[in-house]
Amino acid sequence: MRLTRKTLTRGAMVAVAGTSAFALMACSGGGGGAASADSLSVLVNVENAEVPAVLDTLAAGACSEQAEAMPVEIETTPQTNLDQQLQLQAGQDALPVLFSAGNAPSLTAELAEAGHVADFEKVLGDLGIADQIEPAAVSTIESLYGGFNALPFEYNVEGIWYNKQLFADNGIDEPQTFDDMVTAAETLNAAGVQPFSASGEQGWPITRLISSYIFRDLGPDAMQKVADGEAELTDPEYVAAAQAIADLGAEGWFGKGVGSIDVATSENQFLNGSAAMFYMGSWFLSGLNDPEMNQIGVENVGFMPFPGVEGGAGDRSQLAANVGLPLTMNANLVNDDTTGWLECIVENYGSTALEQENRVSGFTLNEEVADVPELTSMVQEQVAETETTVLWFEALFSAEATTTSQRNAAPLVTGSISAEEFMELVQADI
Repeated sequence: MRLTRKTLTRGAMVAVAGTSAFALMACSGGGGGAASADSLSVLVNVENAEVPAVLDTLAAGACSEQAEAMPVEIETTPQTNLDQQLQLQAGQDALPVLFSAGNAPSLTAELAEAGHVADFEKVLGDLGIADQIEPAAVSTIESLYGGFNALPFEYNVEGIWYNKQLFADNGIDEPQTFDDMVTAAETLNAAGVQPFSASGEQGWPITRLISSYIFRDLGPDAMQKVADGEAELTDPEYVAAAQAIADLGAEGWFGKGVGSIDVATSENQFLNGSAAMFYMGSWFLSGLNDPEMNQIGVENVGFMPFPGVEGGAGDRSQLAANVGLPLTMNANLVNDDTTGWLECIVENYGSTALEQENRVSGFTLNEEVADVPELTSMVQEQVAETETTVLWFEALFSAEATTTSQRNAAPLVTGSISAEEFMELVQADI
């Protein structure tokens, strides 16, 4: 049983805007009520190749019975067009059974409020399979979307990857506090080793450090308070976080030319042993598990949550995390046929994705997967042990504030702007 696929281009979307509801449903690959009788319609961004590939495998195997009764029809749209496409289909009550969550988390929350998105706490609870989603993933989804309104077809935790050999050579234990990490950086720098690698060109690897400090110091709800207007980034305790990261840059610990370094270069600095510590998500596993890229060897790679801040309201058990490839479900198409498919996906996707794509999801593993790379297994265990997660600096920002934040991250660590100025610029756009 192979999946049917079609792609909706931008030109088609423009044409759709002026058509009738009937024509819209036809163009969308059968979204809306008409599709529920004979197909499992799925809309994903065209860049998302993993979900269709795993669904293809499930349709031919573990979920063949469901696929026989309700074949899967995949529709794709470019990532940049996704939000517009979801709004168009929602306006015509033509959303498919499953669809990628919008680029803007607020869009999914709005669709849920309007009754278009399934409440997975209820749906999975009624099916008796709510325990098939890792608590850490549920925590991240609820923080990001305002409720359990999406499923974690990929799940990434974030933290600091470090070179065990460089640490051992310099008598450094894994830092438990931020002060410990500063001391480690001083030791490494004195030994001629660049302490940190980061992409100043992209900006977000630096702002991730700022939010990590904020969460450790002020607690896991610190950025939600900013989004709700209960606090501002210009408050002294928030500025202190930006200052702590600026101080790392002032010492030269990100190396020369950090403002022009892209993500690939920053990855290579860690993988070739030039830098000892590297903040990045678990999507970095693809490079770590590639022996041609990873010149330091997987046995010399360690992972640690961002260290605690002494006296802070947060702690190291609260991992930074994000949901990759999130899909949600049309609340109006939750029925016996579609929930049969949903149950099979929830119970089988995690193991299949890990075995086939070497990807960690937020679904529990119900089948043992052989030959899982050591570092991937480590991340999977970390996810399973985590209950509370935090987001990233720009997760709840507007697009304008996100751009301002990431554009000014490099100037912050190179000393071109102060911590106060950085926070003032971002706060002005929130």
